[in-house]
Amino acid sequence: MRRPVPERPGPGQESVWDYPRPPRLERTSERVEVELGGRVVASTTAGWRVLETSHPPTYYLPREAFEPGVLRGAEGASACEWKGRAAYFDLVVGTRVAPQAAWTYPHPTPAFAEIAGALAVMPGRVDRCTVDGETVVPQPGEFYGGWVTSRVVGPFKGEPGTWGW
Repeated sequence: MRRPVPERPGPGQESVWDYPRPPRLERTSERVEVELGGRVVASTTAGWRVLETSHPPTYYLPREAFEPGVLRGAEGASACEWKGRAAYFDLVVGTRVAPQAAWTYPHPTPAFAEIAGALAVMPGRVDRCTVDGETVVPQPGEFYGGWVTSRVVGPFKGEPGTWGW
């Protein structure tokens, strides 16, 4: 397996290779928004970032950040060794449905208790996600939910050949 060569961060940037493992939870006051079907379906300045080695941040928004009626429980569950068991939601705007686009940890591990009930969104399954007005690029691959902005440098886990990082 090829060993990753971390990119050097520029001024105001972070390297995902400086993020910890196990991951760290931190509050953020950045304006985080999610758009679907031509409208903003979630917006907050009171979110969280999960920071984990080799991953761009995953943003969690309080449930109250979502517009009424846009969340619909979805089939499926998954487990994270750090956060616990996740439940999924579709995002719905009229006839537009983004299947399993959001997830939550109803009963997370003690280290992540602060995000109990908060929701993360897969940026590749909605029209657009932004952080302080900057459009997010989805983390490579279909498995992870990281948000790539100009603030972070990689390389990022998720591309072919990175599963063992």
